[in-house]
Amino acid sequence: MALRACGLIIFRRCPIPKLDKDSIEFLLLQASDGIHHWTPPKGHVDPGEDDLETALRETREEAGLEASQLSVIEGFRKELNYVARQKPKTVIYWLAEVKDYDVEIRLSHEHQAYRWLGLDEACQLAGFKDMKAALQEGHQFLCSPEA
Repeated sequence: MALRACGLIIFRRCPIPKLDKDSIEFLLLQASDGIHHWTPPKGHVDPGEDDLETALRETREEAGLEASQLSVIEGFRKELNYVARQKPKTVIYWLAEVKDYDVEIRLSHEHQAYRWLGLDEACQLAGFKDMKAALQEGHQFLCSPEA
């Protein structure tokens, strides 16, 4: 059976758009272990939790952001399926916007750094093809008239 994890692709909109830059920035966290990869906050589903509850709990634990500090965006849900440590893994992401542009990020011991990045930089840092695609699709969704 596949491992199941859930998380939030957290973003903020720059109050004053930068020249030649997008106004949307994504939050990526750098893992403390392994290859020190960069991802949005995510983690395994605990017994009795639904997927979105997991995503919100993991975001609180890993980035110090409470559900009240976020607006989960309706209509976007991205499922990634890949192999991690020789086991199949499913990760489900939602989009969530921070309500305060200058919100404080408080990392857990699981992460050693964080960065707010525009789409291109976030995709470069994310490294994995599936994660890049999730960021690109999230960005496209946010830039669409429905968002």
